[in-house]
Amino acid sequence: MSTQRERVGLIGIGSMGWPMAARLVQAGYAVTVFDAVPGQAQKFAQEVGGQAAATCAALAAQSDIIFTMLPTSAIVEQVLSGPDGVLAGLRAGSVVVEMSSGVPAHTQRLATAVAAAGGQMVDAPVSGGVPRARTGELAIMFGGPAATLERVRPALSAMGSSITAVGDVGSAHAMKALNNLVSAGGFLIGVEAMLIGQQFGLDPNVIVDVLNASTGMNNATQKKFKQFVLSRQFNSGFGLDLMVKDLGIALGIATDTGTPTPFASLCRELWAAAGKSLGPGQDHTAVARLSEQLAGVELANKQD
Repeated sequence: MSTQRERVGLIGIGSMGWPMAARLVQAGYAVTVFDAVPGQAQKFAQEVGGQAAATCAALAAQSDIIFTMLPTSAIVEQVLSGPDGVLAGLRAGSVVVEMSSGVPAHTQRLATAVAAAGGQMVDAPVSGGVPRARTGELAIMFGGPAATLERVRPALSAMGSSITAVGDVGSAHAMKALNNLVSAGGFLIGVEAMLIGQQFGLDPNVIVDVLNASTGMNNATQKKFKQFVLSRQFNSGFGLDLMVKDLGIALGIATDTGTPTPFASLCRELWAAAGKSLGPGQDHTAVARLSEQLAGVELANKQD
């Protein structure tokens, strides 16, 4: 069977899943979608293309490659199980590509269940956020056999510009959590630097410009501070609760491996505190507000 002609399904048509599924449609794939929100899959089919499935089992029955883009491993398990779940309709030889930010050990258990049903599960979480999902330039981490990667590579390439094999099933989810740990730490220290500089008399916009031309540059200085913090938009499309979840996964791996993590533990606690302080439904860039509250000042956008 030609990989390019394989039928694909994507479960989870949210802020990330929608543009990712759209990239698959644009690449010429026959795409079936499902979402737990009533009408969401139908809306996608009408506005973008492909077809909507009534259940996950129905989606699996007509898909050779099934992508999941969901908030947690627990939700992925719910999607797989039950009479209407993926496993109930799974075709022999199908591949489930778990693209959520999952718990490695949980993913490995789910992979065993998929194998027992006659399929195969691999993990392929992404980095890059909504903007890069829209342009098909996500960074994709892959955990699973090399042969399976080659089978799904064409479809992954429709969604991402970088695909890196990192090891066995579960290893990609570990890598994703560690990536977000580094990202979260860089964000917090950058916000504190801007607050210090503003209190000294520096313009936060100038601080960002200098950091981006210097060794302090990171993803937050390049793509988050001006765009979502100084603009006061706080609408990057990635939830604060999801970042806290990913940091918990990273710290769980640290515990399992007996790795001391004093800085990472503090980082996670600060993000969790922001989640409690700011309340549910916040964008992850709103964590800057916690630092502002602690400093007693708000970052000013002097370019307004």
